[in-house]
Amino acid sequence: MTTTHLLYLHGFRSSPQSAKARLMAARVQAGHPGVRWWCPQLPPSPSQAADLIAEGLAGWPRGRMAVVGSSLGGFYATWVAERQGCRAVVLNPAVDPARDLAAHVGEQTTWQDPAERFFFRPEYVDELRALQAGPLADPARYLAVIAKGDELLDWREMAARYQGVRLRVLEGSDHALSDFARHLDEVLAFLDLAGPDNS
Repeated sequence: MTTTHLLYLHGFRSSPQSAKARLMAARVQAGHPGVRWWCPQLPPSPSQAADLIAEGLAGWPRGRMAVVGSSLGGFYATWVAERQGCRAVVLNPAVDPARDLAAHVGEQTTWQDPAERFFFRPEYVDELRALQAGPLADPARYLAVIAKGDELLDWREMAARYQGVRLRVLEGSDHALSDFARHLDEVLAFLDLAGPDNS
């Protein structure tokens, strides 16, 4: 079934203004105007982020929705896909953010606007643990785009976590997937978005 509802989840210290989110939003709007696009600003609290996502998806058709997530958003996207049974694209996905972000407790700034600050609290680490999805129920529902050049996350760990999925391992690139435009066609093809006439 074609996808009529698409959720995009940004990463830690990121926002809906990230380059990848804006690029995807523009492509979806131009080529698939009938698709419902939602890219929320996620709160720093993983528990609150999960509640926001769950509330926003309450009326969405499970069989016709999909999710894309980058970095920490990839972790959340996996949680969503396992709950909803939907298709998912994960971009340099965080595998164990509770472990990795424990060192980032304290005041943080956002990448897109350094003047914007938030506080990453110690209890958020436990909230991340609570959202950890188990083994993937259906790896065929996933596409993982993973860069060997990721300077923040270990590509081998990502590839191991998403074993059995449709895997695109990039020789270079970086954590932000600065060359995302080159891979967007494959991402959109995997998502099978409804066109202008069959949305």
